[in-house]
Amino acid sequence: MSVNPMAYEAQFFGFTPQTCMLRVYIAFQDYLFEMMLVVESVILKKLDGFPGCKISPSQIRKSTEKFLLFMKEHFDKLFSKMEEVLLQLVLSIPKNVILPEDKVHEQYPYSKEQFQALQDEISQLQQQYRAEASAGQALQAELEEQKAVQAELEKILQWFDGLENICREHGTSNFKESFAFLTQNSRKLQDVLKDVEEKSKKIKKHDQLL
Repeated sequence: MSVNPMAYEAQFFGFTPQTCMLRVYIAFQDYLFEMMLVVESVILKKLDGFPGCKISPSQIRKSTEKFLLFMKEHFDKLFSKMEEVLLQLVLSIPKNVILPEDKVHEQYPYSKEQFQALQDEISQLQQQYRAEASAGQALQAELEEQKAVQAELEKILQWFDGLENICREHGTSNFKESFAFLTQNSRKLQDVLKDVEEKSKKIKKHDQLL
């Protein structure tokens, strides 16, 4: 078998020429073995028609095997020559022939240096894309944070609107008066809370004395 990989031929045929020749070789070899078995069975049947024949089936088998070995040696020599001819003249693509899918390389040839420069440019563009994608993700995260802050500000504004409405209901119209009103009410609530706590302590002491 040829050691030449014949990769271009494999691209065209969809299989390597060596694989094709191997399958042909195996098919011929299987056919040769089958023919020897048929010949052997015919000889054995013919011998059955000669009474008193001293040739045994084992001798026939040995003779068949020797003949098969002789045929296989000659077949291998012939097949080697046939394989060489087929690989060179039938299953090979001439060096001046370009497959249709490779026409673009002929139209736009690139040297090794040009190809490397193109690879470097692609790598640089990929890095820029990753950087822009990362920046886009950061901007998206910042936008989400701004949305959350805006939502909190809207809640605060709503709270102030509600506070202003409450103050208006109690006769205060501006923010300063509203703040003073809230402060006054807050102090009243604190006084009430202290009074409740003191009364609670007195009740607990009274219960303990009882």
